[in-house]
Amino acid sequence: MTAIRFGKIALQGLALPPAGKRRTVYDTKVPKLALRVTSTGTKTFYVVKRAGKEMAWVKLGTFPDMTVEKAQAEAERILGEFASGANPAEARRAFKAEPTLTEFFAEYGTRHGAKKLSWRDDQQRFRDYLQESLGDKKLTTITRADVARVVSDAEKAGKAAATVRQIRALASGLFAKAIEWGYLDSNPAHGVKVTGGVVTRDRFLQPDELPRFFAALAEEPNETMRDFILMALLTGARRANVCAMHWREIDLAAGNWRLPVTKNGTPQTVTLCPEAMEILKARQEATAGGFVFPGIGATGHMVEPKKGVVRVMERAGIPYGRNEADGVTLHDLRRTLGSWQARTGASLAIIGKSLNHKSQQATAIYARLDLDPVRQSVNTATAAMLQAGGLKSSAEVVQLAKQGKA
Repeated sequence: MTAIRFGKIALQGLALPPAGKRRTVYDTKVPKLALRVTSTGTKTFYVVKRAGKEMAWVKLGTFPDMTVEKAQAEAERILGEFASGANPAEARRAFKAEPTLTEFFAEYGTRHGAKKLSWRDDQQRFRDYLQESLGDKKLTTITRADVARVVSDAEKAGKAAATVRQIRALASGLFAKAIEWGYLDSNPAHGVKVTGGVVTRDRFLQPDELPRFFAALAEEPNETMRDFILMALLTGARRANVCAMHWREIDLAAGNWRLPVTKNGTPQTVTLCPEAMEILKARQEATAGGFVFPGIGATGHMVEPKKGVVRVMERAGIPYGRNEADGVTLHDLRRTLGSWQARTGASLAIIGKSLNHKSQQATAIYARLDLDPVRQSVNTATAAMLQAGGLKSSAEVVQLAKQGKA
């Protein structure tokens, strides 16, 4: 906690915090008098006092419209009411107006979360891990110990380290926005540690599994689901991007799919192999102008393809799920493309470029690559997968088998 002797010159000279952050300083003369400073230069006086079990922030006014002397006098008046056993009406109103974590999460979704590709996952994590224990708490009452308890409970329940890290990251992101939007001064998730290392997955479809996989996929009765799974495999794109694939992003003449937003925050141009182009051309008449994989929900596009992927894997005799021995997930189809690129001689830089991986070491290399070697690598890898699956024996473009009806 920073404390200084409040005075006009001292408050005018306060350094501004970084963009999106706030700074709080306290008066040495009236210790419960605080001044919050935003990155834009707004300076607001508050009385900060515990009211029962809660911490009340009673807003007094903004500096310099309210002078230091007036703020000190008003603070002493309100503190006198506290000392007499009263709970000032201002304090009651201030605390009542403060949102609970659940209420703030709704605001977070409207203002920020719904724009994220991972928003659906964030909603699930909030509901499953944060809401029950912290949802009804006012934001300023949530402590580091509270967040640490949520993390510890998830670890004790046997959740994977990666899942626990995602829970902590969601909490930290929520509180960071609460600071940015003026609800909090500090982030109670800071300093909360996650034990256990992240297990790096290396699962991808093996040569002996590909014939079974493609045969099972050909039997999938839902044509949209079949095309979706193939597109995920042939492009190596992330689930959320394939779900939201839109015709305005596709240039069939150039054989490219331009993603303006991706998980790592950078745009990406995905090269489309000949088989992916055939799938798109087949879907063009029915869906042109809209989403390539439409859905009936609020988003207008497919949202959760898991059931279809599970059906295909069950028919293929391939275990599905992270918690299954040697199990495959939808994300492993993305890894399958990268693995087959490596098998067919692609460099790590080419693989990283095609899958839009981002790392401090490799980003500069990726940025210098053009799409020609990426396209060649993707085409070579997809051709090798199709050959291993028994669908292709030469360089010709194949019409992937479709046995089911939409």
